Amino acid sequence: MISFIGSARQSIGTCVRRFLQDQNGATAIEYAMIASGVAVAIASTVMSLGSSVKGLYANVATAMK
Repeated sequence: MISFIGSARQSIGTCVRRFLQDQNGATAIEYAMIASGVAVAIASTVMSLGSSVKGLYANVATAMK
């Protein structure tokens, strides 16, 4: 029983160590962070330009009447 607990503890430690040293998922996380930054930039640009574009279309509609 004691040897089973010791070997289980050792294999868990090996798995944790291997997980912490693994770099395969880091690239995917970096791409996700870049994509979220681009999305925030697009959203803020659309929000800031929204009212001016709405006014532009209102002026065009008024001129066409």
